[in-house]
Amino acid sequence: MLYDKMSDNELVSAYMEGNTISFDVLLSRHQSKIFNYILSLVKDKALADDIFQDTYIKIVNTLRSGNYRNEGKYIQWAMRIAHNLVIDHFRKSKRFPSVRGDESFDIFDVLGSSEDSIEQTIIKSQIRDDVKKLIRQLPQEQRKVLLMRHYSEMSFKEIADKTGVSINTALGRMRYALINMRRLAEENAMVLHM
Repeated sequence: MLYDKMSDNELVSAYMEGNTISFDVLLSRHQSKIFNYILSLVKDKALADDIFQDTYIKIVNTLRSGNYRNEGKYIQWAMRIAHNLVIDHFRKSKRFPSVRGDESFDIFDVLGSSEDSIEQTIIKSQIRDDVKKLIRQLPQEQRKVLLMRHYSEMSFKEIADKTGVSINTALGRMRYALINMRRLAEENAMVLHM
């Protein structure tokens, strides 16, 4: 069997059927891309190695459990797992200032910069991108109400008048938009909070 000529989907299917060699091929095919992506975000080789290992442990566990939906997008799925693990690392590693009670204490030591760190900027940017993707997947009526409410800051009465529906219908569309966005975020393993 010529594994190098197999598509990612074929390799994933073969691995899920018990062929471990196919996973080795899949790993070597995408290893540098995923590792370099992680490294570009964390800027630390040892940390990137750890997150890379965690990424592949999660991939293996998902494939073994049969929870992978083979939609022909293995590399995007794997990159999403890596990205989420990087975000999780940044969240967990938030450093909180400690206050010492001795005379070496200086109040300015605990005052952080009001600007976001690089990590926070990356996380916020990814969350914004993910929210935009989710909004694009909503049905037209729900998307319209959500955009009017959150981005145009219109009241539900204004939305109802503008769209020609009752306030209750506008409220219902907003409610379903939020429910659908939560569902889509879960299905796509998106983390939408810092």
